[in-house]
Amino acid sequence: MNYEPGTIGNDGRYALPDSDARAPRRGLWIAVAVVVIVIAALLGFWVFGKKTADAPADAKAAAKQIPSVTVAVPGRQLVDRTISATGSIAAKVDMPVGVAGEGGRVTAVLVQPGQWVRSGQVLATIDRSVQVETQASQAAQIAVAQSDARLAQAELDRAKQLVDRGFISKADVDRRTATRDAALARVKVAQAQLDEIRARNGRLLIRAPAAGLVLTRSVEPGQIVSAGSGVLFRLAAGGELELRAALSDADMAQIRVGIPVTVIPVGDTRTFAGHVWQVAPVIDPQTRQGTVRIALPFDPALRPGGFAAATLTSGVSQSPLLPQSAVQSDGKGNFVYIINAKREVVQRPVKVGQVSDAGVAITEGLTGNEQVVVSAGAFLSPGQKVAPVRQKRAS
Repeated sequence: MNYEPGTIGNDGRYALPDSDARAPRRGLWIAVAVVVIVIAALLGFWVFGKKTADAPADAKAAAKQIPSVTVAVPGRQLVDRTISATGSIAAKVDMPVGVAGEGGRVTAVLVQPGQWVRSGQVLATIDRSVQVETQASQAAQIAVAQSDARLAQAELDRAKQLVDRGFISKADVDRRTATRDAALARVKVAQAQLDEIRARNGRLLIRAPAAGLVLTRSVEPGQIVSAGSGVLFRLAAGGELELRAALSDADMAQIRVGIPVTVIPVGDTRTFAGHVWQVAPVIDPQTRQGTVRIALPFDPALRPGGFAAATLTSGVSQSPLLPQSAVQSDGKGNFVYIINAKREVVQRPVKVGQVSDAGVAITEGLTGNEQVVVSAGAFLSPGQKVAPVRQKRAS
């Protein structure tokens, strides 16, 4: 049953006007809108708060992505300027000894390699039985000549006594004087011939020309030798040795006589101190190298003909000194990484000098005031941002 709005029906119920009927609906929609607005506001506050809370975390994560590297400011230090070289050990004065006389069959060899000998000491003897007989014969000839000289002198003395009495003429005295002089001359000739034979016989003894160390022996008893047999012994005069090192013409310009040298023979860990005693005045035009001769004291570990490495100290210089881990290399040469004012990695070409236990001396490319990456350089690239950490000095 329909009722007119604003009237009371037969059943006694009151029909509300249209505006009053729509009022509950309007309130419901308003309430729904308020709830939606509140929910949206809460959601906005939550999102904004989350972003605000996540912002520091994102910044920290970004900071964590920048690697930390250890750097050092090397400065400049006094560094020995050294040159490395290699060469062969030899006798400082190598004396070859051979046959000086006629030669013959070797009867005895009296020394062995490694022995020390005196000047003039007999090293080997050669059979001289024929020469001994010749010497004896010549000695007899001297005795005959001396007898003739004595007889001629006696006859001259008698003639001088008789000339005053008129029994002998002056001419006879002159002839006897000439005879005496000839006899005395024959004595001198015979004596000289004997001395010559003795000298030749003495040369059959192979002697050391000077005191030194026997290096080699190439003769045995029974061997027939002569002046053309070559070297029978080799001696190191005074036992003095040397290292003959080959250097480039650029390094030769820095070498002076007297500079100290450290030598290490191949196969040995010991070092031997020496000094440069001669610098070659010429450079080989083929190899562009010169020879430096380094005097060494005698030691059984230094064997002539052996190979050795030498370090020549040619002076001192002020250079940055870096650990070996700081120096990198590529096809263009050596380089280091430095950190600029923007904390960026910069590649710097350098020239390396002396390398020792103390570090690597940099001769060109650094002033010593740069922040140089001392480790992890292999994992960096130019332009990369880093966080430099200063290396602590060892106390």
